[in-house]
Amino acid sequence: MSTNEFIRKIFLKLGKFKWLVIIAGILAGIAMFLYARTIPPVYTAKATVFPLTGANENQATSAITTLLGGADATKSFSSDASINIVELALSRNTMDAVVLKRLPEFGNKRIAVLLIESFNKSKNLLASDIEMPADTLSLKATARNLFKENYTAKVLKSGILEVSFSNTNKQLLSPVSYALIDKISQFYIDLKIKKAKSDYDFTLKKVDSLQDILNLYDRRAVRMNNTTLFVPNSRIEYSIPKENLVNAKERVMRQRDAAANNMEGALWRLQKATPIIATLDKPEAPFSTLRTSAVMYGFIGFFTGALITILIIIAPLMMAYLKVEANKAIFGDDAALDQQPVSAINTTL
Repeated sequence: MSTNEFIRKIFLKLGKFKWLVIIAGILAGIAMFLYARTIPPVYTAKATVFPLTGANENQATSAITTLLGGADATKSFSSDASINIVELALSRNTMDAVVLKRLPEFGNKRIAVLLIESFNKSKNLLASDIEMPADTLSLKATARNLFKENYTAKVLKSGILEVSFSNTNKQLLSPVSYALIDKISQFYIDLKIKKAKSDYDFTLKKVDSLQDILNLYDRRAVRMNNTTLFVPNSRIEYSIPKENLVNAKERVMRQRDAAANNMEGALWRLQKATPIIATLDKPEAPFSTLRTSAVMYGFIGFFTGALITILIIIAPLMMAYLKVEANKAIFGDDAALDQQPVSAINTTL
């Protein structure tokens, strides 16, 4: 039997069962449509965070402060090279601190517990429930993975940090987002204070070291003043020249003064190292919503159901045709006809 004849027989058989194909597709489409309606929407809360770490100073004041070693802290996250705020926001330490935080408005439950409960409530049919871990370490690790999948942080071109958190439970968005901002802000402030304290300690040690050198030069100068030399066979006396010592002392004094200026700048930065973290766009309603398209699911279900029904209908015909073709390939055309006559295919209609 030729291929064209086989295809014609397929269409004839599908024509006899066309209403079965259509009805199966409609039922599958309705089932997928109803399933899509049960999928909860995903809500996303976005917030922008800006650090108010410096005062508005004019260019002349900033230039003088920079020359004296007391340059002010940067006014945006992106220009602060010492602290990468995105890496801080996405770090494991930050996420662990967030998921272990308790929310009084949810019965003092940890955010980790709420995330696991929300996942189990809104999971799809193929996913299995997440068992609530008994120990804190397992709870933290499980919730961290859930939190990381629905949390993003990036720095905009303006230098403002933008964080977003998504979840199917709309009530969780604001509390979790505020907890996240609080942790990021606290860690950022702690790092800036630690950095300013380190700078101040370094400049203080440098000033003390240079002062010790100046004291050494002063003691050496006193010894030189107390040393008098006489010219042989005469009453002429003279003191040891101190020009080299004076020049060295002046050079160290300039270094000491510059270090003292740096120390004052470091002390100033330490005093104002605690920035004010301002939340510009608060993570509050209305939230952006991503809903599953029930109509799209219905079309996918219709075509899937119709395709499966078609495959079931033509499966016997396909098996008989493939058997004949296999016999032709093995025994030859005449032997294949003896092994499997064409009438065997017709019996499937």
